[in-house]
Amino acid sequence: MTLANNAGALRRSIVRGVIVTMSLFLAMSVNAQQRDYLTDPETDLVRFYQELDKRTEVFIKAADRRFAIINGAAQPATKKLLKDEPEWGDPPKGTRAQLLGDIAGILDAAISNIDDASSRDAKNPLLSRALRKLSTAANGYLSQLNSLKTKVTDPDEVAAVERVGDEVKEIMDAGGHLATGAPDEDKGKKKKKP
Repeated sequence: MTLANNAGALRRSIVRGVIVTMSLFLAMSVNAQQRDYLTDPETDLVRFYQELDKRTEVFIKAADRRFAIINGAAQPATKKLLKDEPEWGDPPKGTRAQLLGDIAGILDAAISNIDDASSRDAKNPLLSRALRKLSTAANGYLSQLNSLKTKVTDPDEVAAVERVGDEVKEIMDAGGHLATGAPDEDKGKKKKKP
């Protein structure tokens, strides 16, 4: 009888071990999944707008929506510009660290879009327009980040603020190069006399 009891105890122990191992594996795989930085409707809007400057505006508004949540402000207006434009959908949800991580991802995507367009056609007039819009928005984000830095203590939030700060710095540097080195959109056009 003791041999049978030992065999039963061994089976239960093995089953428990398998269950614990499976639970840990499941927990690790759930934590390893990355959060999408855009909501599905926002992704639809990025796909809808193929022009670089309009697409950049979508990225900016997506970041603005998250900053509004973080700051406890009203959501920015989401008026449709075109009849068949997709809806913006519900405001994004998440912790402050997640929303800040979203903003870093959004800014990185906006930078990548501009870089990709530049590598295909460096003389594209939409490049400077898109970069100016993004630089203007980044300048506003910089003041919001400076305000947040004094309030955050959670390590995840601190890391997320730093990531957003890095993206903003990259945009500001690129915008600075635009102001000093790239031709202006209006140069070359004859000015009308008043």
